[in-house]
Formats: sequence, C-alpha cells, structure tokens
Amino acid sequence: MKIRITAVSLAALAMASFSPAYSAQMDHPLSAEGAKAFVEEVEAEMLELSDIGGRAQWVNSTYINEDTDKLAAYFGTIFTEKGVEYATKAAKYAEVDGLDADTRRKLNIMRGGLTLAAPTTPGAAKELNDIATSLQSQYGKGKATLNGEDVPGNDAEALMGTIRDPEQLKQLWQSWHDNVGAPMKDDYARMVAIANAGAKELGYDDTGAMWRSNYDMSPEEFSAMYDRLWSEVEPLYKDLHCYVRSGLNAYYGDAVQSDEGYIRADLLGNMWAQGWGNVYELVAPEGAGDIGYDLTELLVANNVDPVGIARISERFYTSMGLDPLPASFWEKSQIVRPEGREVVCHASAWNLDNVDDLRIKMCTKVNADDFVTMHHELGHNYYQRAYNKQPYLYLNGANDGFHEAIGDFVALSVTPQYLVQVGLLDESRVPSEDKDIGLLLNQAMDKVAFLPFGLLVDKWRWGVFDGSIAPENYNQAWVELKQQYQGVTPPVVRGADAFDPGAKYHIPGNTPYARYFLAHILQFQFYKAACETAGWEGPLHRCSFYGNEEVGQKLNAMLEMGASKPWPDALEAFTGTREMSADAMVDYFAPLQAWMKEQNAGKDCGWPEA
Repeated sequence: MKIRITAVSLAALAMASFSPAYSAQMDHPLSAEGAKAFVEEVEAEMLELSDIGGRAQWVNSTYINEDTDKLAAYFGTIFTEKGVEYATKAAKYAEVDGLDADTRRKLNIMRGGLTLAAPTTPGAAKELNDIATSLQSQYGKGKATLNGEDVPGNDAEALMGTIRDPEQLKQLWQSWHDNVGAPMKDDYARMVAIANAGAKELGYDDTGAMWRSNYDMSPEEFSAMYDRLWSEVEPLYKDLHCYVRSGLNAYYGDAVQSDEGYIRADLLGNMWAQGWGNVYELVAPEGAGDIGYDLTELLVANNVDPVGIARISERFYTSMGLDPLPASFWEKSQIVRPEGREVVCHASAWNLDNVDDLRIKMCTKVNADDFVTMHHELGHNYYQRAYNKQPYLYLNGANDGFHEAIGDFVALSVTPQYLVQVGLLDESRVPSEDKDIGLLLNQAMDKVAFLPFGLLVDKWRWGVFDGSIAPENYNQAWVELKQQYQGVTPPVVRGADAFDPGAKYHIPGNTPYARYFLAHILQFQFYKAACETAGWEGPLHRCSFYGNEEVGQKLNAMLEMGASKPWPDALEAFTGTREMSADAMVDYFAPLQAWMKEQNAGKDCGWPEA
C-alpha cells in the first residue's frame, strides 16, 4: 500500500477550517495561461507542507487513540476540502482551449486524484473524514476470539495459517467478521452516499467511475481491460481450485470439505481466502510437492529477526545498484508491533516529505509471508524515492498497479538460488528440477489464488457506488461475488446484519483494490522483462536477477518517470510492450497447469453459479 497525503500552506490551512466550504471564484483567468498558473500555484501549495497530513496519519496509524483520531480527521477534512476545491476548479480549467499536454495531464490528475470526494455542502467534508477515520480505527482495534480469549487482528491472521482444527478456524473466521465488519455497515453506507455526491459534483457518474478514470482511459475501457485480463487467467485459477479442493477433501474428509462445489473459506489458511500458501503442506503431493526447504524455518534457524528481514530485503535493491535506504528509515519505521498501544498492523510504505523520509509500517513476524511482504513494501519506498524529483502531481506511480507490482516482481526473484546468495540456504539444498512442480505450486497458492479476490473487491465496491448493490444487499452481494469468482463460501450462514467486506482492511481503509489485481498481472510482465535483460536462459520460474545492475538501471529509468507519462509509456520503457497482458504469468505457470490437468482428470471441477 502506498500512502500519499496532499497538504496546503499554513495560511490556507488556518482559513479552511473557518471559511465557507468552497469558493467558486477562480483565482486565474479561464485561459491556457490561467490554467498553467493555477496548476503551478496548487503544486507549490501542496508541496510546501505535504508532510503535515502525513505525520498526522502516521501518528494515528502507529498510536491509535481519541486524540490521534481527531488529529487525523481534522487534517483529513482540510485536505479533502482543498482537494475538492482544486478538483472542481481543475475540471473547469480542463475545458479551456489551447492547453499544453503537461498542464492538461496535471489537471486530469487533480480532478480524479481524490479517493473519496466530499460535496461542497457545508460540513460534508468533516462528516466524510470523521466516518473514514472512525472506520479505519475500528479496524485497527478489532479483535477475533478463540476459545473465549480475545485475539488481535494481526495474531488472528497468523493463526488462520497455522491452525488445522476446522472448528477453531470457524471460530476465528466468524468472530473476526462479526466483531470487526458488522458494526461498520451503517457508517459505510453513509460514507458512500457522501462520496458519491462529491464525485458527481466533479462530473463523474459515481465514485467507482472516478476511480476507473485514473488509468489513462475511460471507465468503460478500463472495465473491459479488467475483464479481459481475468479471462486470460481464469482457466489457470480453475485448475488450481479443483486441485486444492481435492487436497483439502483428502485431509479433512467429506464432512468438512466436499470434493465438489465451493471450498470452505476458512480452510484456505487466510482470513479472506485471498492467499492459500499456508495450506500448501496439506495439498502438496508426495515427492513432487516437496521443495526441500521451508523459508520460515530457514529464517528462524539463521536467527533472522524482523529488522534482519528488512536488511535482507534492502540488499536486493542495493545489489542492483540502487542506493541504500536513508538512516532515518531505520530510526522512524514501525518494523515490529509496539507494546502497550493500538496500531494499524496492515503493512504500508510511506514517504512523508516526498523526498527521502521513507518509512514502513509493519508488525513483522519472522515467517515466509512477511519476508516476501517486506520485499514488496520496500519496492514502494524505492519507487517513491526514484520519482522524488518530479513535480508534485507526478509524485506517483505510472498507475497504482505499477506501484504494487514493483516489490512483487522483485519478490518473484526470491528463488532458492537467491536464498543461497543471501546466506539463508545451503547450496546443497537447492531443489533439483524434479522439484519444480512443488516450487510452482507453492507460488501459485499465493499468486494465482489471489487473482479472483483481487478482482472482486472493487467489483463489489463499484456496484455499491453505482447503486446496483443496495445497503440491505451489501453482504449477500459480497458472498455471491466470492462464490462466483473464487469458488469459496463462508463456513457459517451469514445474516442480513453481517458486513463481511468491513473485515478486510481495504474496505474501511478506502484503498482502491484494482491495483492489486493489476499488480499480479504486471509483476510477471516486469519479471520476464528483467530476466530477459539479465540474459537468463533457464526456466522462467528459477530466474533471479539479484545483483544485476543493468536491470537496476533499466528499472530505475522507469521508476523515475513517476506519473509524468501515460502508463503504456512506462510499461514500454521496461518491457517493450504497451499492453497489459497475462501471457507472462500463464507462461510462468505453464508446467504446473499441465501437471494439474493430469491430476484433475476425471474430477468434477468447477462450482455452482452464484
């Protein structure tokens, strides 16, 4: 996740809290020259104190209490008001003839740059930010229960990956979804209504259309591309689903998990069934499934602590010739969960001053998942620093999928040979080629398994925003989408008062989710391009470009572009193509897919239509 906070000058900040909501007065003439002057003024103002909002959000995320909630909501209200004012004016300037390409691009970014847009109605921005802050804090303080004991969210997530008792898994799943999600439902519906009113004032049909407008194409074109990419990977996912379902049936028996139809969501090793790697050992076939080592065990055996995980991850980037992280990163980051206070443990990467005040916020545990997550989060930080010389409105990724894909494609290079290079694995234990199915299955349990979940989160939100999913049907629609795309179903019947979407951080956190689906496609395009640059000639899934400075130079050239060019330009600079495609991902997993088809022969694959 990337944090980006817009800010205003102290004078404007002080005035904003006391003046009427927005001024319709245009500060510059409605001309090409006036538009350019407006953009320059806004960028200077936003850059001047862009860290003040970030610091309020940082403190609120790492020290949750009533005071920090109020600070975050206060600054969030001001920034939302200013953001809507700028977006409203940008929409008017965008209609002017004779705009140069740079000014037009920045106006479009400004117009669509808000995640949630408050309407100009007095008090609307405050109400919107109060609700948004409250929802995020509710999530951060949320707890599951197990055998009558409270379990913090971060610990509950970890337990879902290790517990094998289906009754205890059901307890964790149900209590987390009931305790965290259900209380948010009414506030969430109110927030949607306010945000939609704001989006309409900016000329969008609804908030979902506004989100889909941020990809250098129309919302309709984006939706079509989104569905095309899913169609390219759906057969691979269905083969994986069929194989894993059979493995879970063999382990748990028919009474818990049938070998037909949906998979019970809590049996997949993850609170949201979005990644299945934690149950790999339950479904890995004897022989072919044994990859010869366990990354979590390697980390423990080598006495690697959470800071050590961060140091190893940093070394990957520096091995490609990129600069080390600043000393302040190690002083200011939240790498482990602090004791004695509530925090948001969901991993995120920050650049508070838009230069080099880089930080991560994690509650790192010494396990394989967090080892990969750390590589991912540092990808955000290196992207943030690479484009820090761009004008303010270009301080972002080519699109949000790019930002998520950078660390992920680096993490794909966490191969056995890479583990040897960083001293975690003895070379004599590198699995031979006859273990490739196990290596690929292990990857697919996370990468492929995630795809339908990555797709459906925003499909649900787009339906909520456009009104096709009404509040009374919020949960039913969520369950049906998970059944339709993932082929998973809740372990217990969900009542009308449930709000299971709220139990996923990105819903109360209002983080658009299409970026993660796109990132899972893009990371394989990036990875294949990097391997080609490095001259790799073996199987794609065994490629590691650790230590290749040519890849680092080419990568940094793309990262430095930030949002200054349409994303196809950035994609072409690194991969040589201007179109997102799942072909590289399908190629990567081709040996596994052929093997799974053999294993699934004669089985009743698929599931009922939701």
